[in-house]
Amino acid sequence: MNKKDILELKRRLKKEACTFTKMCGCYVDADRNKVTTIEETFLNLEDDELHKYLELAKKVLSGTVDNNLLTLDFPSKEEDVDGRQRFLMGLRQSALKNNELLEAFYDMVIQSYNYVGNYLILIFHDCYDVMTKTSDNRKLDESEEVYEYLLCAICPVTLTKPGLGYRAEENRIAPRIRDWVVGMPDTGFVFPAFTDRSTDIHSVLFYTRDAKTPHAEFMESGLGCPSRFTATEQKLTFQSIVKDVIGEEDDRSEVLFYNIQENINDLIPATEDDAQEPNPIPVTVSTISEVLAESGVAEEEAAVIGQTYENVFGEEVPMAEHLVDQKVLEAGAKRKEKLALIQQVENLKQQLEATRSLPIEESEEDGSLAVKTYDVILRVKPDKVGQIHSQIIDGKKCLVIPLDENEHAAVNGVNTTL
Repeated sequence: MNKKDILELKRRLKKEACTFTKMCGCYVDADRNKVTTIEETFLNLEDDELHKYLELAKKVLSGTVDNNLLTLDFPSKEEDVDGRQRFLMGLRQSALKNNELLEAFYDMVIQSYNYVGNYLILIFHDCYDVMTKTSDNRKLDESEEVYEYLLCAICPVTLTKPGLGYRAEENRIAPRIRDWVVGMPDTGFVFPAFTDRSTDIHSVLFYTRDAKTPHAEFMESGLGCPSRFTATEQKLTFQSIVKDVIGEEDDRSEVLFYNIQENINDLIPATEDDAQEPNPIPVTVSTISEVLAESGVAEEEAAVIGQTYENVFGEEVPMAEHLVDQKVLEAGAKRKEKLALIQQVENLKQQLEATRSLPIEESEEDGSLAVKTYDVILRVKPDKVGQIHSQIIDGKKCLVIPLDENEHAAVNGVNTTL
């Protein structure tokens, strides 16, 4: 599912547009016991309650595609009679009216979802009458198909923090009553997927709030799909692969890692329109080898990184934008700018020092001032000037500077032994 497909579903999750037919749920405690179940005709709920449930459902369609939202494909075996895809098809067809299937669904989630604490399993049933759209995205008043789907949200339930509060019935300040509060979804899914504005029974949209540690066990054991890396996982895994080889505690490794990040970032095509997303560029093993060579990584190190990269990611080739860490790029750019300024200051100091040692003379032709150049420039202590004299030695005119035993000389900044 792409961003447009997801937004089309998400826009409908408000009271005036929502068509949820039924909502069911199961409250599970930390010991994986079913505490209670709920079953509601959704549109019959009180407004306040309805809006709160809609916010939970809407969150499952929030976040970044390929990071918080992953499209997972069912392997062929899961579409057989005893497969998870076939089970979800039956649950959808029942419109959540089959209690036996619902109990089996709750059991499936409880057995495959690793979470420490209490949580609430919510599942919604919906039928969306998908309107035909013209090439300019204008809706026509005719139905293209009916997209029937299930939306599941798994929400943590936590105990409020202890504190003081006002008890009106007692008219005093006292320890407040601690409540179990349902939080925003930690994990969820939409089945079947809504791909190119159409039903895709071979895929499911998976949601995770934490892109660093998604519940891969639920992707595999719960939904029966091969797990996928989120974009955040790809970035962090790639950084770990590189830093394990080049190190991360010295200037060399810092410069190399910045060079790698910069070269990968250069692979991403620029777009003239900020609203337009750039086409994703896959970073294959051969591409990463070229990047490492351009970045100055030693051949032996590059070979190790390339092999590990292939072993870890396999056929799930990361996109360039998923491997780029903007914080690293910003820090590296500031570091380069700082070093350039330091070098610029040093160059200016050297130029100023050289200028100070050169006399200015007036041109006989136009009276302009210019730096007069000499083959030999001396800098000596004032009391030494009177001791300097010229002398013909071996037929050549020489400058003679007498030196006492405790005196030393330097030529072009280098100590000279006489």
